Amino acid sequence: MEFKGPAVYEETDFLTNYLRRRNRVDSPNNSIEKPVIYELLGSFQHQRILDLGCGDASFGKELLANGACNYHGVEGSGQMIDLAIQNLAGFSGELTQSKLESFDFPKKSVDTVTSRLVIHYLKEVDQLFRDVHASLKDGGKFIFSIQHPLTTSSFASKESGEKRSNWIVDDYFIEGERKEPWIDKIVVKYHRTVENYFTALTQAGFNVTGLREGMPSRHHFQDEEGYERRKRIPVILAFSCLKG
Repeated sequence: MEFKGPAVYEETDFLTNYLRRRNRVDSPNNSIEKPVIYELLGSFQHQRILDLGCGDASFGKELLANGACNYHGVEGSGQMIDLAIQNLAGFSGELTQSKLESFDFPKKSVDTVTSRLVIHYLKEVDQLFRDVHASLKDGGKFIFSIQHPLTTSSFASKESGEKRSNWIVDDYFIEGERKEPWIDKIVVKYHRTVENYFTALTQAGFNVTGLREGMPSRHHFQDEEGYERRKRIPVILAFSCLKG
């Protein structure tokens, strides 16, 4: 069985295993992607933040605890929304259960839009980028990360197991659907080139001001072996954009 969009997070066994992996100190989410997002985000105090694909809203909890004045998380998975409600208890965050393709974006009222490792689940991005642009105030920021296109081009390398020492890059310029074996499920993702993302962003009206590939830093890893392995293959790509 194949899972598209947020559907796989409705599988309790998958969600349990996913959260266990994601919350490891040395997980790519914590050791690579999170530091990059905060670097690109910069100062967010007193800002209104819209988070697309918010998951369990642990990110939103951190933002509110550190000075964001408003947080709105959008998530397609009901199980993730339940966790998000628990995480935001006692905070003034807002949550909406909706797929990003059908979310009713606010107009010119958000300081920053974020999205962390979600957009590679979407078949189309052009309309999403236009909707994000329209939701931002003038000068607003769009900060997002995706699975690096070098890794979404082909998942043949996953046949060798979880701790791979290399990655096969194939069919890079053939964009579209890919099927990834992941935590005992088959999850559908969509491959695009870096050039495609850049072009779609600029056509939506954004100025791309930053791009990061998640070069690892030793102090984010508990052991040398994990650090050395993560230096071999880029696992994330992150963009910082300004509303033009």
